[in-house]
Amino acid sequence: MMKILYYDCFSGISGDMNLGAMIDLGVDRNHLLAELEKLDIGPYEVIISRDQRRGISGTRVEVVVDREAAPVEGRTFRSIAKMIAASDLSETVKAISLKVFTKMAEAEAKVHGHARDEVHFHEVGAIDSIVDIVGAAICLDYLQADRILCSPVEVGGGFVACAHGILPVPAPATAEILKGIPIKTGGAPHEATTPTGAAILAATVDQFTETTDFTVKEIGYGIGQRDTDRPNVLRVFLGERQERASEGDVETDDAFLVECNIDDMNPELYDDVMDSLFQTGALDVFLTPVIMKKSRPAVKISILCGDRERQAIEEILWLKTSTFGLRTQRVSKTMLKRDFSLRATKYGAITMKNAYFRGKIIKSKPEYEDCRKLAGEKSVSVKEIYDSLMSGED
Repeated sequence: MMKILYYDCFSGISGDMNLGAMIDLGVDRNHLLAELEKLDIGPYEVIISRDQRRGISGTRVEVVVDREAAPVEGRTFRSIAKMIAASDLSETVKAISLKVFTKMAEAEAKVHGHARDEVHFHEVGAIDSIVDIVGAAICLDYLQADRILCSPVEVGGGFVACAHGILPVPAPATAEILKGIPIKTGGAPHEATTPTGAAILAATVDQFTETTDFTVKEIGYGIGQRDTDRPNVLRVFLGERQERASEGDVETDDAFLVECNIDDMNPELYDDVMDSLFQTGALDVFLTPVIMKKSRPAVKISILCGDRERQAIEEILWLKTSTFGLRTQRVSKTMLKRDFSLRATKYGAITMKNAYFRGKIIKSKPEYEDCRKLAGEKSVSVKEIYDSLMSGED
């Protein structure tokens, strides 16, 4: 069985909400506090209590910093990274912590125009962030989930006050961290997801999906600071699911399916459109004959692509086809693990694509372009190249 950790961010996520949810889920609070003591970060106290929001009971965590005793000069990302690396924490906790802090520092550096290593955390905020982030890493290491999943992330709305002034929600750093991650807005009239919460997700989640195909074993609720109409709560599930084939052989990822129907374009133009789409990074492009209104024969163009390529894909469709509209939906794609090998034939070497299932090769196919090239060089048909592969001739 595979252990699944699922973040249900219907009211967003912050560092303290995450710690509360993890403890509520079953992480030993004494273990968490003992591990945090391995960091010399200054005077603070972690207060863990039971609380409730809109009838939902859970665990609330507050990191209380002695503002008068805390040094004034603050810490940079570089100094925090060195401190974590030099600590007695486990290597796994160090790696997760540094990955999360790196996400935050890179976002802050891009938004504010600083070098990453010199991004500055004022002292009180630095202590909060270190406890939240290293604490998250300690909890994840304690739970030992095989796969971490997350729902689309509610970011809230309105404006938030911070050291740089009044900023729109999501704050620029939060928006930068969440690039490529599905979000929802307007579910709360305040900042629902903080940069720390966003960075924890961006650095540790394997897949963002609304599909919860696992058996729930435990549920934890982390209580937020606000009391609003929507429960200010982070919900996390710990569950199990039967491994599908071998999880090491099956790769699952999110993608976008972009489509449009066309009934008024010269069919000679489709070849150029498809070439442009593939050159831009489309994962797949296919044409489907359809019948539209007034019994008009038409073609549906379908493109599978990643989030980074989506805008460029859409521009090609606007500029190189006659369509006036597009349909876009997020999809989940599952692929067999594959690798490539060379196979010698009497005509020359051909690249073979091999697919794995439960640790074994279950299918292989020659790369068409290799076969076509050899056929031209040897003055034979592509079929003869394929036949030589089937017969094992070399």
